[in-house]
Amino acid sequence: MASPVNILILQFASIGNVVLTSPVVRCLKQQLPNAVIHFCTKADYQPIVLHNPYISERHYLDGNVVELIRTLRAQKFDYVIDLQHTFTSRLIKTALGVQSFSVKKQSFRNWLYVYCKVNALSEQHVVERYLATVQPLGVENDGRGLDYFIPYKDEVEFDWLPATHQNDYVAFAIGGQHLTRRLPLPRMIELCRKINYPIVLLGDKNDRKVGNAIMKAIGERQIYNACGYFNINQSASILKRARLVFSHDTGLMHIAAAFRKKVYSIWGSSTPQLGFYPYKTPHVRLEAAGLGCRPCSATGADECPMKHFNCMNTLSFDFDVKELRTKKKNFE
Repeated sequence: MASPVNILILQFASIGNVVLTSPVVRCLKQQLPNAVIHFCTKADYQPIVLHNPYISERHYLDGNVVELIRTLRAQKFDYVIDLQHTFTSRLIKTALGVQSFSVKKQSFRNWLYVYCKVNALSEQHVVERYLATVQPLGVENDGRGLDYFIPYKDEVEFDWLPATHQNDYVAFAIGGQHLTRRLPLPRMIELCRKINYPIVLLGDKNDRKVGNAIMKAIGERQIYNACGYFNINQSASILKRARLVFSHDTGLMHIAAAFRKKVYSIWGSSTPQLGFYPYKTPHVRLEAAGLGCRPCSATGADECPMKHFNCMNTLSFDFDVKELRTKKKNFE
């Protein structure tokens, strides 16, 4: 019997980035005989990887990188797959001293695009770059998209939602790590009125105040503010059952893509050309095209550097949600 091949995958960036590594995890496990997949990420992202059946062992960074390295060295890995390629991941690779493969970042091209508005990007999705990292091991893209695994205890039952939203609803992920990647409150209200359908608002406890303001403006018959009431896996369950999904450029957008939901993705200071658009799922991009100031950041900022925030304030809602065309409801 052949010996197991111990492979460590590193990704610490964000919930979305961890979800986007799922095709690499699956393809490594299914295409390499005797592969034993270890995954290392931040402790905060434990729910994202805990129930993935393709992962054998999980390791978490909780502030003490020296202790983490000590734990990882005891595993005697054959390969390290670095899907972040930052100082922390390089430190871990160096300390482990085994053959490693690192994602090729487009740092200079991203810089040209953001600061000089010279677009030399291929619009290649970051998942494709992740998968290219493991090609030297003979692993190929199986074309099956993203994975997300919800434990039974976190599956949201229909009667956990209000009666107005139990049979059918649209999910709207209103959160975002930075202000310039989120619609202003008045525009969120405008969009919800445009949708004119039962909507479940998703986000964390920091988004609850905004969700309450939307619900107050429109009414509980249309809006259910679930922000802060459900954990990440329960929010994923709500996404899975939604008719379709509206989302800013967030981790929930990528989780929706894992369930092959049609996503109306909302773009402000960043753009889809940076490679983080919904992967392998139908999607519509909502963005204010033609603005000379976009993108102003690859990751987002806490305020518009131009002070006008035109990327969100002038974004047009003149689109047709075909999936709701024959099912529109009047909440007046």
